[in-house]
Amino acid sequence: MTRRQPEETTPPTVAIVVWGIVEDYLDPLGVSLDQLCREFTGSYVFGYAAALRRAGVRPVLIYVSCRVTAPVRCTHGPSGAAMCILPASRVRRWLRAYIRNPEGRSVRDMFWPLVGLRRLFFPALALLRETLLYLETPLIRLARELRREQCSVLLCQEYEYPRFDACVLLGRILRMPVFATFQGGTYQASRLERLSRPLAMRLSDGVVVASAVEAARVRSRYAIAADKIAHIFNPIDADAWSPVDRATFRAKLSIPPTASVAVWHGRVSFHNKGLDILLDAWKRVCNARPSSILRLILIGSGDDAEKLRHAIAGSATIQWIDEFVHDRSLLRGYLAAADVYVFPSRYEGFAVAPIEAMACGLPVVAADVLGISDLLPHGEASGGVVVPREDPQALAVAIGRFFDDEAWRRIMSDRARHRVDEGFTLTSVGPQLRAFLCDAGVDRG
Repeated sequence: MTRRQPEETTPPTVAIVVWGIVEDYLDPLGVSLDQLCREFTGSYVFGYAAALRRAGVRPVLIYVSCRVTAPVRCTHGPSGAAMCILPASRVRRWLRAYIRNPEGRSVRDMFWPLVGLRRLFFPALALLRETLLYLETPLIRLARELRREQCSVLLCQEYEYPRFDACVLLGRILRMPVFATFQGGTYQASRLERLSRPLAMRLSDGVVVASAVEAARVRSRYAIAADKIAHIFNPIDADAWSPVDRATFRAKLSIPPTASVAVWHGRVSFHNKGLDILLDAWKRVCNARPSSILRLILIGSGDDAEKLRHAIAGSATIQWIDEFVHDRSLLRGYLAAADVYVFPSRYEGFAVAPIEAMACGLPVVAADVLGISDLLPHGEASGGVVVPREDPQALAVAIGRFFDDEAWRRIMSDRARHRVDEGFTLTSVGPQLRAFLCDAGVDRG
């Protein structure tokens, strides 16, 4: 009698649909579509993809672009996830020449001044503004891709965005569960969204929210059931962000071994990221320690690169690496060259940047923005110091404390790394995502 062999099971496939038009995000960073496929890691969706793969789920990353006319398929190098770049709708591609800011809050913000008849056609442009973000998702092409990849679940990167509303409709047509995560988007920027978003929230199968504060807002605002909200942190590959030799990278950056160093990295958005607050605080740190060797390392690029360049002109204590660093090992080294990580943002969803720094063994000084209370629930015991938003003096005092007390700084470094190992690794987050999206999600769908 022949023993029956166990049947091979096909892993569930989750489509991760990324918000917006991809070049609107990549262009300010100087990143091409080819680099996106080969080496780019500057988004938490790649952490999701890696965590899902670790949990036995096949992720497919889906982007929308105005620069391709047919689907482009590849494998994302760092995460190993399948990737597809879909062409935006023809209307959206045509309108791109006349739009400077798709998320603009007014007709003036969105459309280029060279549209000479803007005033004459103001009512039509206002209506177009309301519907534009709904037009950018190619639903028919997306449906074909979901079928082609045999996806069983659709996960939108952002629920406060019209693409989520459109995907919920598509999910209903395809009888496919639709979920979303929180990117940190502007809440309901248009009147149309005020109508569509509550309905989409209620018809969706659930949302993944890393911040407890945001989860409470969603439940209160949209009156959705508690079991449709999963409090799951954004994951990172903790092994890829482990501490490295400090001396090597200080030498690479020409930083003296005895210097006290603070670091920040991310997209250069001057106001939202609080870079003006950081520069104000840094002046106070330097003024209070005139005989110390001090360095502030800034890593990243973005829309406000020129503004930052002007703001730090002439400063001998600030080093700016004006590029979006793709190589995680290189970025890890830049972070490891510092003594403390500074996070002065005014607005965030649930930022990954401070988690990466903590994985490198850096304690954090963070403004009390959304998500920080979850990252550092016990303050110093979690490896960081939380200060009020838009308070450069409090930020300066906290940075100075790390500079002045080496023994305490070492203790905080160990706590920071422990905090990451405790709740943000691929191994810990992946099974949570699989359970919510694939197991309970498919049952609900």
